Amino acid sequence: MRIDVWIDLVCPFCHVGRRRLELALDEFAAATPEGEEPREVEVVWHSYQLDRSAPAVEEGAVIDRIAAKYGRSRDEMVAQHEAMAADAAAVGLDFQWEKLRGGNSFDAHRLIHLARARGLEQPVTERIMRGWYSEGAALGDTDTLVRLAVDAGLGEKDVREMLGSDDYGYDVRADEATANQIGITAVPTYVLDQKFAVTGAQPVDGLVRALELTWADRGNAPEARGGGCGGCEGGCACGA
Repeated sequence: MRIDVWIDLVCPFCHVGRRRLELALDEFAAATPEGEEPREVEVVWHSYQLDRSAPAVEEGAVIDRIAAKYGRSRDEMVAQHEAMAADAAAVGLDFQWEKLRGGNSFDAHRLIHLARARGLEQPVTERIMRGWYSEGAALGDTDTLVRLAVDAGLGEKDVREMLGSDDYGYDVRADEATANQIGITAVPTYVLDQKFAVTGAQPVDGLVRALELTWADRGNAPEARGGGCGGCEGGCACGA
């Protein structure tokens, strides 16, 4: 079974959603009926930018910019971020929302594609997302991206050469074009076996149910279905 997931690296809902999917996959595998072969699931991550026009690095508090953009009060935004921090802690993540740095995620997405080509996609993705989510790293800053990538095992020369070129830009735009073609407008979005779409940072038990449904439906023709709350649409904490 294959799961395609679209995320933006500067989206807190995507960070929580990634972790919840990991936990759901663990539960799904552990619940394999006795006598049945192990359930094999391939997860493919895709790039998605919530704001292509954002400058490389944005100054000022992200929370104030989001409040102004969506016409919400700062107190509302603080409450939302604190609730997300609690949700993150529940799955073992540290969300330091007061440290968030806004900016453009295009180069960070290109870096993930480089990491995939080098067999280091998971550690590089985790290091980049932790840097933004917990450490106040600016993902549009070249030196910051180099530092995070080297921490995760990529070579500094390799990373700097890629960031100084146009390499992997096509891959990012191809992921976004595919998302547009199949109607994805919010992230995270999970497409299960090219049949079922689940949008938003769904709870672990909800993802497990979706995995079970999709597994049971293997062999049937793809069918367009969707649902869930798009965590990054309207007044969100993604900085979009």
